[in-house]
Amino acid sequence: MPTKYDIKYLGDYINGEFVTSEDRSGVIVNKSPGDLNDHIMDVPFLYDNIDKACHFAKVEFPKWARKTQQERNEYLHRLKELFITHEAEMSEAISRDTGKPLWETMTEAKALSQKIDITLNHSIKLVAEERIPNALPGVEGVIRYKARGVMAVLGPFNFPAHLPNGHIIPALAMGNTIVFKPSEHTPAVGQLYAQIIHKAGFPRGVFNLVQGDGECGKKLVINESVSGILFTGSYDVGLRIKQETLNHYWKLLALEMGGKNATVVWADADLDKAVYETLVGAFMTSGQRCSCTSRIILHDDIANEFTDRFYEAAKKISIGHWKENPFMGPLINAQSVEKYLRFQEIAKRENCESLMRGKVLDLKYKGYYVTPSIYLVSEYNEKSVYQKSEIFGPNVAIYKSSDFDESMNIVNSTGYGLVMSLFSKNKTLYDEAVFKSNVGLLNWNRTTNGSSSRLPFGGTGKSGNDRPSGHFAIQYCSVPMANLEDPTPFDSSKVLPGLNYGIK
Repeated sequence: MPTKYDIKYLGDYINGEFVTSEDRSGVIVNKSPGDLNDHIMDVPFLYDNIDKACHFAKVEFPKWARKTQQERNEYLHRLKELFITHEAEMSEAISRDTGKPLWETMTEAKALSQKIDITLNHSIKLVAEERIPNALPGVEGVIRYKARGVMAVLGPFNFPAHLPNGHIIPALAMGNTIVFKPSEHTPAVGQLYAQIIHKAGFPRGVFNLVQGDGECGKKLVINESVSGILFTGSYDVGLRIKQETLNHYWKLLALEMGGKNATVVWADADLDKAVYETLVGAFMTSGQRCSCTSRIILHDDIANEFTDRFYEAAKKISIGHWKENPFMGPLINAQSVEKYLRFQEIAKRENCESLMRGKVLDLKYKGYYVTPSIYLVSEYNEKSVYQKSEIFGPNVAIYKSSDFDESMNIVNSTGYGLVMSLFSKNKTLYDEAVFKSNVGLLNWNRTTNGSSSRLPFGGTGKSGNDRPSGHFAIQYCSVPMANLEDPTPFDSSKVLPGLNYGIK
């Protein structure tokens, strides 16, 4: 299928220019998961470029950090306008790299410029200088926030522009420099992002991009020039980053990881809304969101009606190529399809009932398309592999419980703690959920999916390491410094006993 915007491999973006080399450590063959005949580009990568990118980022850091906030903001305002200009091109690049439908990727493309507005107009206030009169008797205190240094940003495939951008913009605003490694599944989006940065005219070395595989990511996070690692991805990869940097204790780690999110639907819920919102939560992006709904806990009084309506609605979901604007596109690769199918077999072995079996689809465009799946869980089992694992596909498990404490125990049982939804008209019940849920986000009468950049975004347990992104990203991109400022002259009457200082 022809596309509007051709994509040509340009190389890594280092010190203000795209560079290629005859040498290579490997090659990424980039094909669209929505159409395997759509060969986007081949991406040769070179591990040596990581050290080069980190070197130039470190050299440029003090110059970029010394610029005034207003000077840095001017670059970011230019970038904002370019993000808007390139929305259609970015949307198509995301769709080709991920298979997500255009209606969804256009939302992601528009979020890039919005992040700049929110960062400069709202989030930056969180790190504003604060003066404390008489912090000590007669001494003024000042709280200032400084840039950290070189920030390594490791992006995910599911939101290959928006989520890295959520780290990059606040980091640049604070005066940090960047080395960005996109997911190996979405190199075209990473390259386009770097092209737009280049057009904005940032000083050489402020932003750098290196393409590569998982080993490339490992070499980046252990590079001695890196001061902070900003990661979005799976729990397993986040854990490896933590392990690889145990001896680099000075490095800031902001780890956004996975989720095994639950929606609780109580007896008094608006079922029309609950079914619709949960359908979106479970199957948007083909279940490939860390915030997707993977478990539904239903009050007995409405369980049968909800399940019937949810099942009938799921059967009608459109699945197809991104240009056809379906609700669901493909999974990202063959390994994801294999995992999706394997976990359905695990569910059956663990005595879960298949209400809707997920299967591979053979469509006009050959890609990694699967149908949704729904499994009924008769009882919670703390040893269940299926009930506790993040599948990252369009699968949802349905439980029944009329005991709210039991429901909350199920919510908190997986080790993940990203987001929970509660559908109920009872504010007291909602207040109980706020207190009892071990999550970073709790939504009342809306889906688990979607978040506001005006709020923090991050989870507990296996979902994160208490470095929430979103509105709070500006905080982990900065270092607080305490200053005591004493303008008074020396007072010999205050010399401490025994020093005999100033005595003639």
